[in-house]
Amino acid sequence: HVIEQLWKTADPAIVATAGPRYFGFVVGGSLPVAVAADWLSTIWDQNAGLYVLSPAAAAAEVIAGNWLKECFGLPMEMSAGFITGGTMANFTALAAARHALLEKLGWDVEEQGLVGAPPITVVTSEESHVSIFASLQMLGLGRGRVVRVATDDQGRMRPDALKGTLEEIHTPVLVCAQAGNVNTGACDPIEAIASCVHACGGWLHVDGAFGLWAAASPRYRSLVHGVALADSVSVDCHKWLNVPYDSGVVFVRDAAAHHAAMTLNAPYYVMAPGIERDNTNWVPEASRRARGFPIYAALRSLGRNGITSLVDRCCQLARLMAAHLSADPRVQILNSVVLNQVLLRFPAPSGADTDALTAAVIRHVQGEGTCWLGGTTWQGMHAMRISVSNWSTTEKDIEMSAAAILACAKAAGDNIGSS
Repeated sequence: HVIEQLWKTADPAIVATAGPRYFGFVVGGSLPVAVAADWLSTIWDQNAGLYVLSPAAAAAEVIAGNWLKECFGLPMEMSAGFITGGTMANFTALAAARHALLEKLGWDVEEQGLVGAPPITVVTSEESHVSIFASLQMLGLGRGRVVRVATDDQGRMRPDALKGTLEEIHTPVLVCAQAGNVNTGACDPIEAIASCVHACGGWLHVDGAFGLWAAASPRYRSLVHGVALADSVSVDCHKWLNVPYDSGVVFVRDAAAHHAAMTLNAPYYVMAPGIERDNTNWVPEASRRARGFPIYAALRSLGRNGITSLVDRCCQLARLMAAHLSADPRVQILNSVVLNQVLLRFPAPSGADTDALTAAVIRHVQGEGTCWLGGTTWQGMHAMRISVSNWSTTEKDIEMSAAAILACAKAAGDNIGSS
């Protein structure tokens, strides 16, 4: 009775984010094999914090972590932690960076805290994701103390601007780069950034929440060239791998710093240091879900070729969407469609407000129901954002959605013209 009532009560408020025509955020949809593995995770009811609580969960994370490193071309010696999502993956990476940079100055931040600690300068781009700043505020490094570097017209950090910025900094430095701008899909030039950062002895973190998956495709790998030079990298598997939520992963080159920043202990913990992996030593949690099983299942089911195909297909569908829309004079595409993001506006007739018209089109599309997408602000302009990341999206879905968007644009334009 409870479940039946819950179903009836909640169903009208359930969003079809797993559907093939949901383009609002980069959230993907769950592959059937990943859903089944997630059900098993629930049925088994494993606490994946300690090896003795679930040897299977520990093994799944080791195997899946190694497969992901191979997929992304990351050094196999990097440590891995399976965490809730992109924000906490960034948090964990930046905690490891904080430890390593302060340790060089003789300061144990986990033991001594930040009061009286030597300063660290954090450098981001003007387009860094909000999760970076959320992580900094939780780590005590502060959102307002960040130095922001200029970006180009696609939102990529400019290496020349970074180089000039670093020359003015005389503290340990932590630089946050990005693989996959949430508006344009553009990736920072990681190799050039890494050269600048390592020349001054700094730590480079790459937020690769969805853009890191470009490394799995020979066609798009060049967009993230140099990611293997990063000191830490984050990714969110619920995005382009299409697994259920609670599926972030962090990779850190300095495994000792990673371990030191996250490890915890208690007399009742049954530990076997150096013998078996306790997952809790690599993430900020003790009690935690066995999130490695769905990721393992998705990777094994898809294989290398399947992951490549998934990435390539979504990118091709994003280009197809842009092609259908840009053929209409009412549409202005704002970005180079390099991955799975399409950014556009609807220029208003003379004397009308383009931001208002664009917002009206977005509302019409959301109300019409063929597909769902959202709005954003890009370079001071209101824009429509389309994210293609679902394994089940087809060319037919794109054609239907593009036609619906254009019909809604006509309706919204007619309303403005008659007002």
